[in-house]
Amino acid sequence: MSDQQAKFNRLKGLHEGDRAFVIPNPWDAGSARLLTSLGFEALATTSAGYAFSKGKRDSFAGLSRAEILENAAEIVGATDLPVSADLEDGFGAAPETCAETVRMACGVGLVGGSIEDATGDPNAPIYDLSHAVERIRAAAEAIRDLPFLLTARAENYLWERPDLDDTIRRLQAFSEAGADVLYAPGLPDIDAIRAVCRAVDKPVNVVMGLQGRSYSVAELSEAGVRRISVGGSFARAALGALMRAAQEVKSSGTFTYAVDAIPGAVIGQLMSQDKNADRT
Repeated sequence: MSDQQAKFNRLKGLHEGDRAFVIPNPWDAGSARLLTSLGFEALATTSAGYAFSKGKRDSFAGLSRAEILENAAEIVGATDLPVSADLEDGFGAAPETCAETVRMACGVGLVGGSIEDATGDPNAPIYDLSHAVERIRAAAEAIRDLPFLLTARAENYLWERPDLDDTIRRLQAFSEAGADVLYAPGLPDIDAIRAVCRAVDKPVNVVMGLQGRSYSVAELSEAGVRRISVGGSFARAALGALMRAAQEVKSSGTFTYAVDAIPGAVIGQLMSQDKNADRT
């Protein structure tokens, strides 16, 4: 069995448990190594976090497919964990483009990835259902015999279309088209999350760390969720710490922020260790 196949099997198995697991989102190789050291079981990339690191906004920020896949390959190379990728809209409207994207993603060592139904056009932000389904079907067909777990995202709630019935219809259609995991970021509350989980026949991913109420792993597990990601919120937390430290220095001329900083020796150990070494 290849290493990539083994990682795929591990990731698939995590979705088959009786409670939710957390798949945090590093934005570069260093953050991937730090999260790996803490004992997480899988990682997922974040287009938002990577965009921030490149000085760009989230969501259709002008990052190319080549850039996203290069970033993902660096994360894959920094960890022994299975890695899934945020593949945005598949980097093109055409179903065949989505198919090419997931094949390329698998080619850099990823064992999963998501395709969303957002268009990037503020005047028509969500693809028509029939076209959205064809895009997922093409992606699913492209990785039929590959070690790759396909996540389909229904983006209504991120684009001011708070229609739960339509979101559920889309997720059900994506499942029928071959998606392995279903994801509707931005659901408003635990009741909506529970409704989605009850209405679909595939594992559901929920993102925490966005605005609004936060729920625990136990609460989300009870609602039927099987995977929890954090999107760009870890990257925003890191940038928040940087801003607070810089503001202290600029406004007060003091440096107390260093008390909470990770010691250089600890970081050095994390960044130099063999990714295949046993984690503590």
